[in-house]
Amino acid sequence: MITLQTPLTEEQVRALHVGDEVSLSGIVYTGRDAVHKYLYEGGALPEGVDLRGAVLYHCGPVMLREPDGSWRCAAAGPTTSSREEPYQAEIIRKFGIRAVIGKGGMGARTLAACKEFGAVYLHAVGGAAQVLAERVRRVREVHFLDQFGAPEAIWVLEVENFPAVVTMDAHGRSLHDEIYERSRAELLKRL
Repeated sequence: MITLQTPLTEEQVRALHVGDEVSLSGIVYTGRDAVHKYLYEGGALPEGVDLRGAVLYHCGPVMLREPDGSWRCAAAGPTTSSREEPYQAEIIRKFGIRAVIGKGGMGARTLAACKEFGAVYLHAVGGAAQVLAERVRRVREVHFLDQFGAPEAIWVLEVENFPAVVTMDAHGRSLHDEIYERSRAELLKRL
């Protein structure tokens, strides 16, 4: 298990390889379809949000408002990342993101951006939203809540020992592509 503290450096990310298990601590930003499209089309980040070296989590967390007005994360499972493929490479390039967390992997453009700019794709376990929420120590702030709604807002999460696996690395390797090709080859043998 490789322990990482955000923000991440290019050197840390380029030292990671497909199959590495990581444990993330620090700040993680959520972002789904609406945020990706908005940023891709030239929208500005909220004041005080800097994604250089950051981890962007494809997640629409379930948040509960506490009596004191603070937020508590009740569920924080990954959402399917392939929906962000039209945007992700440009978002990595433009904002200096070092890691993306999601499920299901991403495509060739994102893989090329990971290689060129020094980023990785981290796979989080789907179906474990409540377990992953236990790794969220604090909800620091939320942005675009009124504009995009709770699942699509940017939530700034403080996480501790958040588990994930590198499935796309900064060396151009994609475990998702490798599994697809092996599966395809096996299928063709049986036809």
